Amino acid sequence: MSSFFRSMGRASRPKKSPTHPSLPFSSGSGSGSGSDAALAAYAPASPGSSTPGKALYMCNPFIRSALIKGSFKTIVALPKYVDEREWLAVNLFDFFNNLNQFYGVVTEFCTLQNNPTMSAGVGLDYTWIDQNRKQVKLPAPQYIDYVMTWVGGLLSDEATFPTKASREFPPTFSTTSKHIYKQLLRVYAHIYHAQFAALVHLCCEGHFNSLFAHFIAFGAEFGLFSFREFKGPQGAPYPGVCDLIEKWVEMGVLGDEVLR
Repeated sequence: MSSFFRSMGRASRPKKSPTHPSLPFSSGSGSGSGSDAALAAYAPASPGSSTPGKALYMCNPFIRSALIKGSFKTIVALPKYVDEREWLAVNLFDFFNNLNQFYGVVTEFCTLQNNPTMSAGVGLDYTWIDQNRKQVKLPAPQYIDYVMTWVGGLLSDEATFPTKASREFPPTFSTTSKHIYKQLLRVYAHIYHAQFAALVHLCCEGHFNSLFAHFIAFGAEFGLFSFREFKGPQGAPYPGVCDLIEKWVEMGVLGDEVLR
């Protein structure tokens, strides 16, 4: 049942919170006078401000920085003869590992002092459900550590993500996949909101943009992502990356289906 899954290297155990992994960053991404000018013009909101400056990831040239040109539709499409659950599993495994590597790059900038809440937009702080089923606000480093530990544990659990041919995916696999996707999405949203400047200084915003666009396109294709649910009710605080997703649709980077 999981031969394709094994062939993609899923059997290796996911690692937690790496620091400074070697990533093949392109020398042109984020460098040059255009980038310097955008960084100089960037005016983030002060803590508690209700009128933030324009988000750095919405500025040129960063909003256009990418490694992939063309449609993500081909990349996310289910390959012929591959079970959909295996395709979901192997992609969630890859998204987790790639995001974990990027977080390892910016982890020294994500501190208790700089990020006392898991913020993803002006007035928006994500909460964690504790053992008493109560919503609690956590510092971003602690929240992300909980997410990565939880997701890593699920990916390593043979009963949830089977790698042996004799084992079947559990009936709860679809629900579990949606929960994993939701939490990883929150980590993306926080990094864009709070650590994108660090990615720019490290010249890897093109890699991160391409990974996030791939993540959104995949989620929309397989029912893991709902833009309306992610953005929330009109007038309420919403994740800043919603503006980025809408702009990428306008630019043709993502298809209209991601906004449904």
